[in-house]
Amino acid sequence: MARRKAGIKPELADDFDPRRFLAQVGRGRSVAKILPNNRIFAQGDPANAVFYIQAGQVKLTVVSRHGKEAVIAILGAGDFFGEGCLAGQQIRMASAAAMSECSIVRLEKAALMRVLRQEPAFAEMFLMHVLSRNIRFEADLVDQLFNSSEKRLARVLLLLANFGKAGEPQTVIPKISQETLAEIIGTTRSRVSFFMNRFRKMGFIHYNGGLEVHSSLLNVVLHD
Repeated sequence: MARRKAGIKPELADDFDPRRFLAQVGRGRSVAKILPNNRIFAQGDPANAVFYIQAGQVKLTVVSRHGKEAVIAILGAGDFFGEGCLAGQQIRMASAAAMSECSIVRLEKAALMRVLRQEPAFAEMFLMHVLSRNIRFEADLVDQLFNSSEKRLARVLLLLANFGKAGEPQTVIPKISQETLAEIIGTTRSRVSFFMNRFRKMGFIHYNGGLEVHSSLLNVVLHD
């Protein structure tokens, strides 16, 4: 009650729920539906907001000065992106685009900083996201340095299907091109095609109106 008397809005009350906060439009935050292949922001744009994925998948890419594009991350529901602006980033270092139909929350920098200061529950949730992303990036680096293209592809497919995350794996993953998979793992499209055919013949994946990934694909990742 004391907080409400002090002028704090209900969204910042003692029963504050981070998920409910992210599901509602309010001061400094908006929700938009993004169609597949539409860009959310571009490399070089002003960095003035953080985004949260309610539903769908988002691809982050960077383009070199020579025009070479690389996929640096594929994110799904429950992930934040664009948080570099909180650390002083003035322009976007990567581009973000929807891979499937997405519901995206845009949080203005000032609004996000305010709720991070005022709401420990939200600050804890956001910190866990940052730490998880850091662990993921470290694992990606180890994967690139030490694992074969085949293992890297298997790991990416499992991650896309949410194996290893909380909740049930989604099994059938959104449509993703072999060119995109090749960019993610750092190999050629022909090598991706070869491995995908091999995984299919071994029963690790299945095409049935979409790409179905089975947990047995873990055998490729775990095999030495």
